[in-house]
Amino acid sequence: MARNTRSAAAKRGKLSSKAAAEPPRWVEPELCRLMEKAPSGPRWVHEIKFDGYRMGARIEHGQVTLLTRSGLDWTGKYPETAAALSKLPVESAYIDGELCGVRPDGVTSFSLIQAASDSGSSSLVYFAFDLLFIDGEAIGFLPLGERKARLEKVLESPPHGIAYSEHDSADGERLRKAACEHGLEGLVSKRIDQPYKPGERGTWVKSKCLNRSEFIIVGWTDPEGARVLIGSLLLGYYDSIGRLLYAGRVGTGMSQQTLRNLHEKLEALAIANMPLDEKPPRKSRFGSPLELSRVHWVKPELVAEVTYLTWTADNLLRHTVFVGLREDKPAEEVRREMPRS
Repeated sequence: MARNTRSAAAKRGKLSSKAAAEPPRWVEPELCRLMEKAPSGPRWVHEIKFDGYRMGARIEHGQVTLLTRSGLDWTGKYPETAAALSKLPVESAYIDGELCGVRPDGVTSFSLIQAASDSGSSSLVYFAFDLLFIDGEAIGFLPLGERKARLEKVLESPPHGIAYSEHDSADGERLRKAACEHGLEGLVSKRIDQPYKPGERGTWVKSKCLNRSEFIIVGWTDPEGARVLIGSLLLGYYDSIGRLLYAGRVGTGMSQQTLRNLHEKLEALAIANMPLDEKPPRKSRFGSPLELSRVHWVKPELVAEVTYLTWTADNLLRHTVFVGLREDKPAEEVRREMPRS
């Protein structure tokens, strides 16, 4: 069983140029800033934006630990991936990557990884895109280009289920449009001359094909008609001063099994009082009126990933589709993403 707890040593890793006896216990991953368009120029390289779980892989003498972006140990949840990583030609290493379900056409799918048991019934691939430590040497201080060159050498003949994330130095916006045409989520663009910066945003940026973000589930409404268990999920996010604000509703994209799973999880989190700091509007220009008396409120703990068309003028999501639960992201970290031009 996966251990969904932080270890006592799971703190932000300190990256330095000094030799180290063992890889860090956990390194807070470098994060991406959202931009409307992909950047271009000689200092930028671009990778496909994957649709899975961000995962650090700590390897020490054949023992592998898979760590989420918040430091949770998920080794027990994906034992086949851990076993594959243990076959890499290293004594010790710390790799940054993303664990994904992959469709037959090669496109990553978040729904596949959620459904995977990692027993061979689903195709899971760990895409490695950075190397922070190898065989007693901490290398996070090196420029990205040098780190990736060393990672590529490690992954010259990777075991099944492990892949090197290629990059391209061509025009970023042209590559983003090509990715969109192929049904991909977007691009991640990185400064090739920069060191790894745990927890920071700026030298890595993401540009998406779809509007897609994470929101906190704050409640649900009763179903209508033939629908069962849940009508729609009420969504929220924290603003810059820590207020939990209403973002809108999502009612599409959920199968019968998903509705049952969500209902079970949400019932366990039920509370009497609204967790939002401001009441949601009863009416909006889009969608049916919200009857607060029929809303079931929950503790703001579950995080949902949602696609949407746009934000309305009154700061509500429009044309939403449920993608899945983000078990790897704490609710307190959810903020409204504002793309920069």
